Amino acid sequence: MTTEFSRIERLDTIGGEDRQVTIAADDAERLALARRFGLIALERLTGTFAIRREGGAVFARGHVSAAVVQSCTVTGTPLPASVEEDVELRFVEPAGDVGGDDEVELSGDALDTIEIEGGGVDLGEAAAETMALALDPFPRSPDAEDVLKQAGVISEEEAGAFGALAGLKAKLEGKA
Repeated sequence: MTTEFSRIERLDTIGGEDRQVTIAADDAERLALARRFGLIALERLTGTFAIRREGGAVFARGHVSAAVVQSCTVTGTPLPASVEEDVELRFVEPAGDVGGDDEVELSGDALDTIEIEGGGVDLGEAAAETMALALDPFPRSPDAEDVLKQAGVISEEEAGAFGALAGLKAKLEGKA
């Protein structure tokens, strides 16, 4: 699989001791990632990782940092945002290569697990996905609430059961 920001670390270069890896997306990669994730701009995407091999798995612990410009979901206004996300990943051989379809129960503190593809681990794709998951899925500008009210959209509180009761109360008080 080819991605916009691929930084493959080959399995044969990863040993049992932590090795530091620093990656950064270039202009073309940031432009392609911005398109992929629906961003106005991706101004910076970097990752620093300590990677090591343990048995058949590769562990990557580090930090992803990004500066993006998202679009307000209501007004379309550009909204700068930043991502500072610690990450711990476990890369494993695909299930078919390891011996079956055994179910694995994960605890609440389990690491994110990614399948190894093509003899290496892609830290660039891991950084891009980490950034995307850390972004606000529904960014709103400060004036979004006013724009929604002007368009006649009511808030969740107004639309809920108690909002309906408040409207009924107001109507009853007006008739009395």
